[in-house]
Amino acid sequence: MLVGGIRVARATGLEAVKLPLASDGQRIHGSVAREIGVAILAGRYAPGEILPGEIEFSEQLKVSRTAYREAVRILSAKGLVESRPKIGTRVSSRNRWNLLDPDILAWAFEAEPSESFIRDLFELRMVVEPAAAAFAAERRTALDIARMGHALEEMARHGLANEAGRAADQTFHLTILEATRNGPLITLSSSIAAAVTWTTIFKQRRQALPRDPIPVHRTLYETIVAGDPAAAHAAMTELVRLALADTEMSMKA
Repeated sequence: MLVGGIRVARATGLEAVKLPLASDGQRIHGSVAREIGVAILAGRYAPGEILPGEIEFSEQLKVSRTAYREAVRILSAKGLVESRPKIGTRVSSRNRWNLLDPDILAWAFEAEPSESFIRDLFELRMVVEPAAAAFAAERRTALDIARMGHALEEMARHGLANEAGRAADQTFHLTILEATRNGPLITLSSSIAAAVTWTTIFKQRRQALPRDPIPVHRTLYETIVAGDPAAAHAAMTELVRLALADTEMSMKA
């Protein structure tokens, strides 16, 4: 739910993640979209299923019909539903869902994601991030290095169990993608950052991290500073591999 501008992950006990403040209207239809989106991703509404009618659903959720319609537009833009006259709002087939949308990633983790979905995210990271690290080693600027260095210091100071530490981790990975100077790669940055953050929260939901993640981040940083693409590729590959291993250990706990 949204409480005072904070998204609270109820289903899995995940820690709250602060969101940008929005107007009251945006909060209402955004909250309704989240409620329905989480229900779809949790399987409470299956692909092909028709959602309750506008009047029934708006009364059930205790919101105006206008807020409900705006929420449906949000979900439709993300590929989760489609509305047709005389038929109603139907849950789209899974292959139409924009699974890289940061909101959908957040909703998926609120709905307790499947192991296969988590592994799919790490496969995506393994495809994208090592190549990005190699490009970053070739193309980084002094400003990129400074931002990564500061983010690394903040990660070490706060730790990834802390919101400030996770924000620094996001900045670290975002800066690497931005340092590629590759427009299409940079468009993936918000999705990769969301995947990094939610998997980090997820693997700590039952127990503390099994190892200190800072050394492998520091190694990666040093390879990028050194301008060594092959070493940066290898360091990022190891970072993602260890992150997956930590997450798999958490799933077995």
